[in-house]
Amino acid sequence: MNKTIEELAKRWLKRRPDGLGQVESQVLQSTLERTTISKDTNKAVAFHQTFGDRLADTIARIGGSWSFILAFIAFLILWTSGNVWLLSRDAFDPYPFIFLNLILSMIAALQAPVIMMAQNRQAERDRIDAAHDYEVNLKAEIEIMALHEKLDELRHSQIVGMRGEIAQLAEQVKRIDEILSKQRTPS
Repeated sequence: MNKTIEELAKRWLKRRPDGLGQVESQVLQSTLERTTISKDTNKAVAFHQTFGDRLADTIARIGGSWSFILAFIAFLILWTSGNVWLLSRDAFDPYPFIFLNLILSMIAALQAPVIMMAQNRQAERDRIDAAHDYEVNLKAEIEIMALHEKLDELRHSQIVGMRGEIAQLAEQVKRIDEILSKQRTPS
């Protein structure tokens, strides 16, 4: 394929080369070079994560799990039952459980921003994945268009070849017909 990015841009993307973005130029270049464009975006994201990022992701993963919810429900049941029934007279946090409310408020105050940080990073990962999907899809479309073009050229050359063969066969039939007509007519 001795083509340039400019030719490919005009032919397949119906754009002038100066109207191409960086992604389109990279995809066309990889098409010309016959190289792959797919990559593991998770490795790239994981490489740039700090300890705080990993910690926030772990806290969000644990805090959003059924294990955490069920363990926390068990903790609340133990706390309230221990303070109401078991320690009724010497309860360290009697009803209305003010200390428990303080603990729950502190957990919520810390957990909410951490989960939001994890969600922001997940949204960034999703944007990276979407951009990469666009690159891969664009390259696939270009490759499919190139295959269609090659098939069309092959079909055209076959049709031209068949036309030539048909013309030769027609000429041979005409000569045979002339020979047969000469043999039928007495001289």
